[in-house]
This record gives sequence, structure tokens and C-alpha cells, in this order.
Amino acid sequence: MNSAARGEDAVRSALAALAPRLRPAARSISGLEPLSGGATQEIWRFNLDTTAGAQPLIMRRAPGGDRLSQMTVGLDVEARLIAAARSCGVPAPEVLHVLAPEDGLGLGFIMEFVAGETLGGRIVKAASLAGARDRLAYSCGQILARIHSIDSGAFPTLARQTPADLIEQWRAGYRRDSVRRPVFDLAFHALSAICPPAPQKACLVHGDFRTGNLMIGPEGVRAVLDWELAHIGDPMEDLGWLCVNSWRFGRIEKPVGGFGEYADLYAGYEAGSGSPVNRAMAKWWEMFGTLRWGVMCASSLAAFRGAAAGVERAMIIRRTSETEIDLLRLMEN
Repeated sequence: MNSAARGEDAVRSALAALAPRLRPAARSISGLEPLSGGATQEIWRFNLDTTAGAQPLIMRRAPGGDRLSQMTVGLDVEARLIAAARSCGVPAPEVLHVLAPEDGLGLGFIMEFVAGETLGGRIVKAASLAGARDRLAYSCGQILARIHSIDSGAFPTLARQTPADLIEQWRAGYRRDSVRRPVFDLAFHALSAICPPAPQKACLVHGDFRTGNLMIGPEGVRAVLDWELAHIGDPMEDLGWLCVNSWRFGRIEKPVGGFGEYADLYAGYEAGSGSPVNRAMAKWWEMFGTLRWGVMCASSLAAFRGAAAGVERAMIIRRTSETEIDLLRLMEN
């Protein structure tokens, strides 16, 4: 038996022992399978078998149970963020259990399974989701307004960084890990020249609100996923990130996630928040987000040359050139 099979057997055994604590009527689990799509965390799907039938659940945990990323908020904090979001009317899965040492599963949490579509290419093109796309940008604006209303004081460990801090952080990482690229150098210079001050009203920012991290059904957004990059900052950051061209999945004529227009996103946000969108700031964050993703793509080269070589990693590296084209277009405008 290989190590992967042994690891899966250990997870299955531990979840079976945990089952009665998740639901008193549960006695076992079935259908355990690891899912792809988690960039930094493991994602497992399984069924909780009860007298009333099988309830599908998701376990999100650190790789191997204990390998934490310094770039994320921590899985216990992520679970609390999801609960706080639900209390503010944000569509998000219900967290049923935060893993404890005695569970034997490491660090993570168990949440309800939400059916729907997360693949960006299907979200922006599938005929079955055409009705959802018609109102999705406005809905995303409303949801972001609710996210930004979450009490940030309840999360004192979240990072607080100004736009200037972020520029220097990503510039340092680019110079350390990437081949120098004239377009990136120019973009860093352009962003620095018009860098906004620290926001007057910093708030909780999701940090990765985009097509691919939204569970979509024919009626619209069913769940906002992946809260691991949440931090305290400028609310316009989330609006700009959603509009980065890389998250349009080929529908570049639809600037909001490949499915909507700026005007609808901003109208939804203003209706939900009662505050006007700073459009210039949102565009600055769109350009910053494009550069950030470009640096992330370029820095994957070191991992590809090391232990993380693979087709998926190579495809990410290839997208570096796409972000250079996007940056040139943004700087031209």
C-alpha cells in the first residue's frame, strides 16, 4: 500500500470516529474522496451516513494535517470568518466542526457541501447559467458590501497593510524570485506614481473574491469560498481583484469576472453599502491585482524547476505573458 492510500485510510478512520459528534444520528461515513482545486489546502468530500440518509460534507484541512502556509490566515480563523460572513447575509457554507487535536485529523474544519459550479470557463459560457450571468455583477457588488460590513475588530490577527506596503512587498518578492521583466518594472513604477494613501475606512477584505471562488447556480451565487487570504484593508481591493482579466476566462469583453459590467458591480455595491464606489481606486486595484497575479505566475518557475514540476505549474508560468499584455493595456488607459 502506497503512502497516499495509507493517508486516505487514516482520514477515513478518523472521520468515522468523529461522525457521531457531527450528527448524533450518524454512525459512519462513506464516499470519501480528495478533491482537486485547493491551491494551499486539502479538500475532502465525504458522506455522513445517518438514519435519515447520507449528508454530503466537505473537510478543508492543512496539507498532511499540519503543514501551514505563512501566507494564509489559519484554518481556525477561516472557519470563524465564514461564520461571521453568514451572520451578515453572505452566502457561505455552514461550518459544522473545527478540528481539535483529539480528532486525529490535524488542522482544519468540516462544512456543509454546497452544490454548484466553480469552474470559471463554465460559469462565463454555460447556457444553463445564462440567467445567473445577467444579474451576477450586481449581486457580487451587494455581497462584497456585506463582506465589508463584517466587524473587523473580531479578527485582530488579520494583517493590515497599506497600498504602499503591498507595492513594496510584491516588488521585493518579484526581485527575489522572478526573472526581471520590463513590463513588470514599468507597472511597479506606474502604480507607485499614483499610489493611493491608506484607506480612511479600512475594513475586512476577502482577498480572493473572483470567478473560481464563487459557487454558482442558475439563481446566482450560492456560496463564497476560500477565505484564507482575508485581511484588513481598502474595500476597493476586492472590487478591483474581481475585474482582473485573468478571471474572465476568455470573456474579456465582460470586465467583471467574465460575466458582467463595471456599472452593474458598482451599482450593487453602492446599493448594499450606502457608499459611493471610488472608481479611480477600484481601477488602481485592478492594475495592482493584475501585477500581483503576474508576479505569482512568474515566481512559479522556481517551483517548476524543483519538486513541484508538472503540467499545471507550467500552465501557470505561461500565463505570465498574458498578464504583461493586460498590464500594457491598463497602463495605456
